[in-house]
Amino acid sequence: MHSMRTRLFVILILTTGLVWLSAVVWIFFSTGSQLERVLDARLMEATRMVNSMVTRRALGTGEGAAVPPIPTESHSAYNRQLSCQIWSLEGSLLSQSEDAPKARLSERQPGFSNTVINGETWRVYTVDNPEAGVVVMVGDRVYFRDHLVNNVIAGVLLPALLILPVLAGLIWLSVGRGLMPLRGIAKELSMRQASDLSPIEDVGTASELRPVLKAINVLFQRVSQARDRERDFTAFAAHELRTPMSGLKTQAQIALASDDPAIRENALAQIVVGVDRTGRLVRQLLDIASLDSGAELPTEERFNAGGLLKTIAGELISLTGGVAEVAVDADLSALELSMSPELFRLAARNLMENALHHSPQGGRVSCRLADNEAGVTIWIEDEGPGIPEEELARVTERFFRGRFRSAVGSGLGLSIVEMALDHGGARLEMRNRPEGGLAAGVVIADDRVAWQASAA
Repeated sequence: MHSMRTRLFVILILTTGLVWLSAVVWIFFSTGSQLERVLDARLMEATRMVNSMVTRRALGTGEGAAVPPIPTESHSAYNRQLSCQIWSLEGSLLSQSEDAPKARLSERQPGFSNTVINGETWRVYTVDNPEAGVVVMVGDRVYFRDHLVNNVIAGVLLPALLILPVLAGLIWLSVGRGLMPLRGIAKELSMRQASDLSPIEDVGTASELRPVLKAINVLFQRVSQARDRERDFTAFAAHELRTPMSGLKTQAQIALASDDPAIRENALAQIVVGVDRTGRLVRQLLDIASLDSGAELPTEERFNAGGLLKTIAGELISLTGGVAEVAVDADLSALELSMSPELFRLAARNLMENALHHSPQGGRVSCRLADNEAGVTIWIEDEGPGIPEEELARVTERFFRGRFRSAVGSGLGLSIVEMALDHGGARLEMRNRPEGGLAAGVVIADDRVAWQASAA
C-alpha cells in the first residue's frame, strides 16, 4: 500500500469500524443485562399480582377454572410473551393462561429458575401461597428476550450500515483535502529548474509539514554549498594543472632547442620539479575528492602511532632526496591509537611533507608527543619560515598558498589534513614556534588513546 491517502483512508475506516463495533458489543451486553433485569422484574410483578388475586379469591380454586380473557392490542412478535400456571400444593394443575405449555413451568423452589420445555428455554418466577393452597408460576420464553435484544442491535447496526458508504466517501474526500498542502509542495518542486536551490517559502504551511519543509530546505542548502565547492574546486584545479603543464611544455621546448648543455640541464631539472609538483597535485586532488565524496569511512583500528610515523618519514625522505632529517620521539612508540589508520596516515603524510618542503637544507623535522587536557597531541615541527599570523586562519582553505609557499605546493595539503582528522575523530592545531618554524598538532581525545603494556 504505497498511497498515503489510501493508507490514511483504510486506517480511519478500520478505526471507525472498530469503535462502532465496540459500541455495538457494549450495547449488546449492556442492553441484554438491563433487559434481563426489567423482564425479571416484570415476571416478579406479574406473579405477585396473580398470587394476590388468588389470595383474595378473585379466581375460583376449582379444577378447570380459567382467567377470563382480556382484550389486547396485537403486536405480532411480542403477543402472549407471558404464560401463567396455578398449581395446588399437592401437584395438580388448577388453572393456566392461554397458550401456556401443558408441562409444569418449574419444578424448583420459589424464585427465579430456567426450565427447558419442548426444546425451549423458559425463564420462570415461582411463588408459594400456603394460605390459598396454591403455587403460582409465571414465565416467558428466553427466545423472546433474545429476539428483543437482537432487534435493539439491529436498530443500531442498520443505520450504521446505511451510513457507512457516505462516511467512507466523506473520509476519502477529507483525507484528500488534508493532503492538498503536500501536493502543493510537490507541484512547486516539479516546476523548479534543476539549478534552483532556493528555499521553499514557509507561508501558511501546516504544522505537520513544517519538519519536512525544513529538512528539504536544509538539503537544498547543503546541495548548494556542495555544488559551489565543486565549481570552485574544478576551477582551481583546472588553473593549478594548467600552470605546471604549460611550464613543462616550455622547459621541454627549451631543452630541445638549446645546444648549450647548461641550459638543457637546467630545463630538464625544471621539468623534474614540475613533474613532482604535478604528481603531488594530482594525488592531493584524488585524496580530497575521496574525502568529499561522502563514501563510507575507513574502518577504525588500533595501531601504533610511532611505527606508522617512522614508515611515513622513511618514504618521504627517499622522495625528497634527504633535504632534511625526520626525528620521531621514542615516546610515540608506546602510543596506541583507536581510529582509522588510513585517515591518520593521510593527515600525517601531508603534515610531514609540508614540513620537509619548507625546511632548509640540512634542517630537522621533529615528531613529538605532548599531553593536553582532553588527551594527547602529536606535534610535527619544522625549522622553516612558519606562517604569518594573519594567514593562520586561512591556511586550511583549498588552494590557499601563503606568502612563504614552496615550489611544489598546491594549497591543498592542510585542507586535506583538516578533513581527514575531522572524519577520523581528531582535530588540527597550528602555531608558530618562538625559535622559528611551524608546529602542526594532531589533537586526539583521551578515549582513542592507549599505551603499550611495556611502557606502563
